[in-house]
Amino acid sequence: MSDLLDRSSLARIQVSIAATFLAEALLFASWTAHIPHIKAELALSDGALGTALLGAPIGSVTAMLLSTRLLPRLGSRRMIQLTIVGYALGGIAVGSAGSPVQLFGALAFWGLFQGSLDVAMNTQAVTVERAVGKPIMARLHGIWSIGGFLGALVGAAAVLVGIDLSVQFAVLGIAAVVAIEVLSRALIPDSAGPRVRKAQSGTKSRRLRPAPIVITLGGIAFASMLGEGAAADWSATYLRDELGAGAALAGLGYAGYALAMVTVRLSGTMLQSRFRNASLLPALALVFAAGMSVALLARQPIVGLLGFAAMGIGLALIVPSAFSAAGAASQDNSPTNAGSAIATVAALGWLGYVSGPPLIGHLADVVGLDTALWVLPLLALAIAATARYSGAFATRSKSEQPPVETADSLLR
Repeated sequence: MSDLLDRSSLARIQVSIAATFLAEALLFASWTAHIPHIKAELALSDGALGTALLGAPIGSVTAMLLSTRLLPRLGSRRMIQLTIVGYALGGIAVGSAGSPVQLFGALAFWGLFQGSLDVAMNTQAVTVERAVGKPIMARLHGIWSIGGFLGALVGAAAVLVGIDLSVQFAVLGIAAVVAIEVLSRALIPDSAGPRVRKAQSGTKSRRLRPAPIVITLGGIAFASMLGEGAAADWSATYLRDELGAGAALAGLGYAGYALAMVTVRLSGTMLQSRFRNASLLPALALVFAAGMSVALLARQPIVGLLGFAAMGIGLALIVPSAFSAAGAASQDNSPTNAGSAIATVAALGWLGYVSGPPLIGHLADVVGLDTALWVLPLLALAIAATARYSGAFATRSKSEQPPVETADSLLR
């Protein structure tokens, strides 16, 4: 434990960063149930909806570029305090959009602050983790998943009772801003903690070419995050428009996915202590492939919900394990080289998350959404085969400790 912080201070810090992860996920997931209504209200085709949805990732990618300059100047604590406000306002703008162009612009604005908040809260999480002296990222990632599940439930309930998206975002946004502004006072400067100072003073920064194994892990992350993006943006639309589910039931598609994912992630330490990732991850991916295939063939709303839950099971441990394996694959033990490998995997994973939903939308315009979604079980099979036979997950640390989710939330 850091000699700069007492136990009470560390507890407050961890509560604050956990609340930030929860709030970010809850606001994001709460809009997914409204997507079919927005699509119908604006008379959008699947392709037009996919194009509009591209606004959020464009904003997020822009934010990540800007954050590299803003973070050293403002610090992650100050950035959290600023971006949570913009994130809340962006949500209201999304709910108020009255045309496809306005929707694209509002999502880009929202994504700009979401991406900035994402980078800032993960930077703070690394600082807190080092100050505490033990891994806490896995716990924070589980809390993010819980926030996604709760947000999906809130969105489905709002659709059921007829609450407008802008009103929903106004209420949730005000609550999130007040909570984070108060709790964030406990957060610490990015240079806090003796371990951070020691690493900063003893490590020389040098850029390395990513090893082939890191590129392989990035490809696995790309496929996994493409599936995550598809679940967020297309589950409700598929269940309502293709399977005839009611608005509230359709909104539960992402909730089922998120609940299954958080359950597996909270069980991840136990699972990964018993099974090697080279065997465990392919087995989980095959659950995803089988479950989604059955759902697409059965074309029944309840089976569809189970299919998205199977997706959550299959993808739960893929990205965090890829980050851990990338860190282990770095050429030495310095934080700089491990961070470079993790950043490469994160970039490729994020590319999958932002490009997947629009690609599925445009593919759906050509072959139909029910056919386009067959991309998902095919990706699951590709993940299973690559994880099993590429050797990317073949090594474990000498202590045989399970991998830690050191950077998974950077893709959310």
